[in-house]
Amino acid sequence: MQLRTYIFLDSYQPQLASYTAATIGGYLTIPGEASIWIEVAPGMAINRVTDIAQKSSEVRPGVIVVERAFGVLEVHALAQDIVLEAGRQILQYLNYKEQDRLTPKIFSSEIITDMDPYQCMLINRGRKGNLLLPGQALYILEVHPAAYAVYAANEAEKASPIFLIDIEPIGAFGRLYLSGSESAIHEAAKAAELALASVQGVPNTEALSRNA
Repeated sequence: MQLRTYIFLDSYQPQLASYTAATIGGYLTIPGEASIWIEVAPGMAINRVTDIAQKSSEVRPGVIVVERAFGVLEVHALAQDIVLEAGRQILQYLNYKEQDRLTPKIFSSEIITDMDPYQCMLINRGRKGNLLLPGQALYILEVHPAAYAVYAANEAEKASPIFLIDIEPIGAFGRLYLSGSESAIHEAAKAAELALASVQGVPNTEALSRNA
């Protein structure tokens, strides 16, 4: 079994919590809650991981996705120690340490300033978060594995007064779209990328092969 992503969020930021609550199928997330996002391979293994989390701690499951290759689970609670205990039990079951996760690999990072109204309309038709407004700056991040996009979003929102436009934390790659003033977006981008760079884990050779 492969531990692809393991991320602890100490406190859901308001926009990310609201976005997650509006798009998940499980228990709703609220600002201030702690959370763990975990991705494993093969996908079916996430069912046992969910069982371990629920039986070992009073966490609420928000996201469970079972794909052929990967499985993703999100659990949350108001108390950080409850979430950390669930994470400890999961890692013990998997016989892994937190540092055995894949390190995140940024595949693309781009800032577009002074957004054109027509491009805003195109993006807004597919987004699930805030509206992207003409004249704003737009930050787009693509990261592997996908669930790390959540960590980037949370840390960016902590650091800067930005707007969460969209986030895709499931699939082959994670994508994050943030908007705001040019200065706010540069600050958010720096925070997101520093957060991802701080994640300790095993070398992401899978990402390197995809980038070849």
